[in-house]
Amino acid sequence: MKLALITGITGQDGSYLSELLIQEKYKIYGIVRRNSILFNWGRLEHIREKLILHYGDMTDGAGLSNIINRIIEENKGFERLEIYNLAAQSHVKVSFEIPKYTTDVNAIGVCNILEIIRSLPNSTKKKIRFYQAGTSEMYGEVLETPQDENTPFNPQSPYAAAKVYAHNMVKIYREGYGIYACNGILFNHESPRRGEHFVTKKIIRSIKHIFGKNPNAVLELGNLYSKRDWGHSRDYVKGMWLMLQQEKPDDYVLATGETHTVKSFVEKAFKYKGILLRWSGEGLDEVGMDASNKIRVRINKKFYRPCEVELLLGKPLKAKKVLNWKREFKTLDDLIIDMFIGE
Repeated sequence: MKLALITGITGQDGSYLSELLIQEKYKIYGIVRRNSILFNWGRLEHIREKLILHYGDMTDGAGLSNIINRIIEENKGFERLEIYNLAAQSHVKVSFEIPKYTTDVNAIGVCNILEIIRSLPNSTKKKIRFYQAGTSEMYGEVLETPQDENTPFNPQSPYAAAKVYAHNMVKIYREGYGIYACNGILFNHESPRRGEHFVTKKIIRSIKHIFGKNPNAVLELGNLYSKRDWGHSRDYVKGMWLMLQQEKPDDYVLATGETHTVKSFVEKAFKYKGILLRWSGEGLDEVGMDASNKIRVRINKKFYRPCEVELLLGKPLKAKKVLNWKREFKTLDDLIIDMFIGE
């Protein structure tokens, strides 16, 4: 039997990955961080009965060890245990406000899991495969365009710096201890299940409010001219899974190979609902208006990061060639439409 353990299982990637692994007949365990509202079931409610969930935290090495060893003990003779580390403090701007916590979760938490795997008996360790969720933010103020597996990292946030540490630790444990461990360097990926505080979901939600309960809603954003490579989470979790199905572990970039400004995303999203924006002003005074000259978009400096990353553009050639990775959602418009009509 194939087993999977997913940290961060309640996030958008965790929910889509769980659905994929259910189709592939895995027995799925998940780690959920305890909080005052108990489990955050939202994205998992439709598959809850097919998952085995445990409370845990990436900062608690002993707790993680207990969970992993319990899974091994409960499933004697298992074929393989795939551990997908999707847990993170994942908001870049927030990482400037809580840098130590971000580091504890995103960096030291990964080291915790790698140490647990390293300490297992060889007969068990060889049946463990580990996936680490990296990010295009590690490239930061990019030194090369487009970015691939060989592009130097230049992180511009505590979030990105912590992810770079985790990326390097995966390589060290893979090469130094023979652990099957892969880094996925995933460029921005979105979906209807994206968290409310991420810019793409914020844009979609604001437009829905305009056509719903708040027709006078105004969308407030930061840097309209940041360029990002946006794909769909459902496509990207398939890439994660494919990485752990290869004979040898390696690192892979998942991206669309196209980049768009935040402004372009906004224009496409409004256009889908029949509003053609007209822009006026510059800098913090720039606004987007509809045909009646009603302001629909304005700039708020509080949404700017202390260190801006202006351009991210991935080159997923290796993933396409080695993994035969293909995307179902081919264009940014496909993604936007699904974010409006999806679950």
